[in-house]
Amino acid sequence: MKLRRSALFLLLCSSIICFADDWHGSWISSSRTNSTPNTWIAFRKVQKLDSVPASVVAKIGADTKYWLWINGEPVVFEGGLKRGPSPGNGYYDEVEIASYLQKGDNTIAVLLWHFGKNGFSHSNSGSAGLIFDATADGTPVIRSDGSWSCRDMDAFSDTDAPYPNYRLSESNIRYDANKAPEGWNMPGYAGKFGSAAVIAEAGYAPFGKLVKRPIPMWKDYGLKPYLSVSRGANDTVRCRLPYNAQVTPYLKVKARAGKKIDMLTDNYNGGSAYNVRGEYITKDGEQEYESPGWMNGNEVLYVIPDDVEVLDLKFRETGYDTEFTGAFECDDPFLNELWKRSARTLYITMRDNYMDCPDRERAQWWGDAVNELGESFYALSPSAHKLAHKGVLELMNWQRPNGTIYSPVPAGNWHKELPLQMLASVGWYGFYTQGFYSGDNSFVENIYPGLKKYLHEVWQLDEDGLAIPRKGEWDWGDWGENIDLGVLTNCWYYLALKAEREFAEQLARDEDVEMITGIMEGIEQNFDKRYWTGSAYRSPDYKGETDDRAQAMAVVSGLASPDKYPALTKVLDAEYHASPYMEKYVLEALFVMDEPDRAFDRMHKRYGRMLSYDDHTTLFEGWGIGAEGFGGGTVNHAWSGGPLTLLSQKVCGITPTSPGFRTFAVDPQMGRLKNASATIDTNYGLITVSLNRKGERIAGTVTVPPGTEASVPASNGGFRKLSEGTHKFSFKR
Repeated sequence: MKLRRSALFLLLCSSIICFADDWHGSWISSSRTNSTPNTWIAFRKVQKLDSVPASVVAKIGADTKYWLWINGEPVVFEGGLKRGPSPGNGYYDEVEIASYLQKGDNTIAVLLWHFGKNGFSHSNSGSAGLIFDATADGTPVIRSDGSWSCRDMDAFSDTDAPYPNYRLSESNIRYDANKAPEGWNMPGYAGKFGSAAVIAEAGYAPFGKLVKRPIPMWKDYGLKPYLSVSRGANDTVRCRLPYNAQVTPYLKVKARAGKKIDMLTDNYNGGSAYNVRGEYITKDGEQEYESPGWMNGNEVLYVIPDDVEVLDLKFRETGYDTEFTGAFECDDPFLNELWKRSARTLYITMRDNYMDCPDRERAQWWGDAVNELGESFYALSPSAHKLAHKGVLELMNWQRPNGTIYSPVPAGNWHKELPLQMLASVGWYGFYTQGFYSGDNSFVENIYPGLKKYLHEVWQLDEDGLAIPRKGEWDWGDWGENIDLGVLTNCWYYLALKAEREFAEQLARDEDVEMITGIMEGIEQNFDKRYWTGSAYRSPDYKGETDDRAQAMAVVSGLASPDKYPALTKVLDAEYHASPYMEKYVLEALFVMDEPDRAFDRMHKRYGRMLSYDDHTTLFEGWGIGAEGFGGGTVNHAWSGGPLTLLSQKVCGITPTSPGFRTFAVDPQMGRLKNASATIDTNYGLITVSLNRKGERIAGTVTVPPGTEASVPASNGGFRKLSEGTHKFSFKR
């Protein structure tokens, strides 16, 4: 079995991941505390250069995060990715550093943060380590080895309890300014550093193979003032952010030594579990400090003793490097606000990976990721596509030898399969949407063997050709009650087969296409026989109230024929069981059944309470806060943003008809709306659509990017093709 797993792993990694074996540097660390959780180490190297090449590219690997200065100039603010492109392996960054170098002595300084513990989004190597390898045209310029100096940064340490919950690999950060070696990262520093220890060569344990970072370095928005600052009770200063953001808090104060300043956010106990916070211990005099570990919220809270003089408080937002190039607007302000908060929620749940929430877990649950990746095509610039591509590869590279897949991955302390989430992930809304909408199907050939094994060895069919529900390790279909797992299982399985068949056709696997088609036809022939009651879809052994999710999935999967739409519409008018995660598919089903006004009504009904919280800028895990939510009730959960996708995709009707929007359709479903407009960003440029409705006639304008072609409704009831440029069209609906 080990040989089979190794062979599969090498196959998967042959082109989806390029391991870098041509390293000149070695892994270095401190000899004293290289495996302790929440370890901080400072590294220094003075390198003399006779000249500076035009280009010097540094490959930098770290367990786990690092900050880089060259000749006293900041170069990288929080480099590195959480470990786990595949079990036992890690990532490295590539950074162009020539502009920071000079002829003569060059001071390289690196601050390393070793998480030192597993989490829901990180697989711990068990050792703090740094590898640095700068080359010019393949010739080594600067490399990590035993000539580097280092010291344990005792100024950084753990706080006292409470600590972050077990899902997080990050720790709280206490910084004692009295223990800090002033100027250690600057040229000319004369303080005491010891010698770094070489602990491993590149490509070997405990750090494993290194994979080039597949996503951009973080976007640094710079230090900025808060929107407002007010002092509350118990020495707390409340600082308002412009929106829920990933930030590092900054302070400048004047104080006596030994005063403790706490830093946290209003999301500190988000989802009923402690997340991260910071502490600062003052030295004598005037001083400034920025806590390096990011936290998130709508407000940053500083708990500052009365005898500490505050000179300045700021924040630095960092985040995934993408732009809000997508847009939606209509004459219903509620829908505009819903789209806006959905987009903000999407961005706050992107960093090392797509995550369920940025506070309680930071975990790449793939049920969440499916909704998130769909939203990104309508809200963000194309650089966002890389995050889901990374996630696809991670999910399949962590596949078990028995064929099962699970999330969150990468993970060191969670190993449970949620079968329906996994079907959603590998299927039509997951892998297929990622490849088709982005135009990048490069992952398909490599993940296909594992996908086939999962769908046809792990999953089994009964005598009627229907998928047999599996418990896995957690038979989770959604938060809430009245979940009809039998119907949902077959809908999700059918959609997974639909995606697999597309991949098989792409790879010219004709025998597989025939096999998959046969299974799909069996489900089509027996689905109604098993589940249709004459008024709704229900599993024979299901005893709860009729499940709105099940009806919706029957529609969006295509298993429900149009003659059933009137009955299913009545069910969706009456049943409200779905959480925000599955509500996306309920709303989509209404659009599929050509009921946009019912979809708008349901959005108002379902999201009305959530949007009534004016002090929140993001959407919640459940329909309310805390006990009114699900699963702990975080207030920033991207799976809730499904309406964003639908407002741009269905209301304005923008969908790709070939990979990457090379060709696309504009087929609006405006319902009662009088005007609507949307912009989406593609690899070819911006697509913009503007619509106005008078009675049954809709007049529109569409901008078609260079190299693409649009299909729009024509006045004769058909469709007409439009090439590059801005065009007007009108039709009657």
